[in-house]
Amino acid sequence: MFGYIIKRILLAILIIACAVSTMFLMIHAVPGDPVNVMLGPRATPEIKEALRARLHLDQPLMTQLFYFFKGFVFGNFGFDIRSNRPVLDIVLEQLPHTLILVSSALIMSTLGIPIGCYAAIHRNGIFDRVFGIISISIIAMPAIVVGLYMLLFFSVELGLFPVIGAGDSNDWSNYLWHLTLPVLTISIAWIGYISRLVRASMIEVLSQNHVRMARAFGLPEVRVMSRYALRLAVLPTITMMGVSVAFIISSTVITEIIFARPGLGSLLFESVLSRNYPLVMGTVLVSTIFIVAGSTIADLLNSLLDPRSLKEND
Repeated sequence: MFGYIIKRILLAILIIACAVSTMFLMIHAVPGDPVNVMLGPRATPEIKEALRARLHLDQPLMTQLFYFFKGFVFGNFGFDIRSNRPVLDIVLEQLPHTLILVSSALIMSTLGIPIGCYAAIHRNGIFDRVFGIISISIIAMPAIVVGLYMLLFFSVELGLFPVIGAGDSNDWSNYLWHLTLPVLTISIAWIGYISRLVRASMIEVLSQNHVRMARAFGLPEVRVMSRYALRLAVLPTITMMGVSVAFIISSTVITEIIFARPGLGSLLFESVLSRNYPLVMGTVLVSTIFIVAGSTIADLLNSLLDPRSLKEND
């Protein structure tokens, strides 16, 4: 188990390095001079050259990438072009808002597990058929459409929730009130997707011999479901939850823009528009770390729940 953990951590570091390098090359492939975009047409040639030297834009591309990873190792992500503040400080200011949004959406998505279990146990019943249609419908809707309609209906028409903003962080009731619609925007499709995944896995597990044997020995149905069926049926869901971190973080960009919330998504959007290279790379790096961490944690949880996967990975 310890060796598997070490291998997963090393693989995670490699994935982060490859993802950040790819993003670095994609940003520099965008046409145009980033210095002119950042400083504007009124900047003197001396100021432009000074900024190029400060950002190492006068160096070859691989040298720029080396300086970036060197700064990352020592905790130096550079400085924001506009405010001249450390990038890490700006990212850490916005990070809690995104973490709360992402973690709340993940927790809300787990509602699909009991829904899928109930649908599998009552297969082809009224609940199974009705929720199957509903879940497929909400899976097909993109987050931007869900967010806009929720904003128009619940906030503008009914006035039940605030239109924009994150609320007062010192008042948790107000903060949660502002958080409700963004969380539903992100998680509603995942509730439907996870419920269908759990349903399919549960139906397959319930037909296996060990479940039939447990029932034949007269074990209580609740114990059969929780210990012998759900434990195996939930494994694909845990893997999908780890993968869903990437999709949820990408959805936060749209959600934070729609609801005018602070966070890494809106910060990334604004920094890309202004071609603020240090801020873009710092935001992408932190987001990539959380995405890879989510996938790694999901793999480790799968290994704990199903030790057979360790032998398959040896």
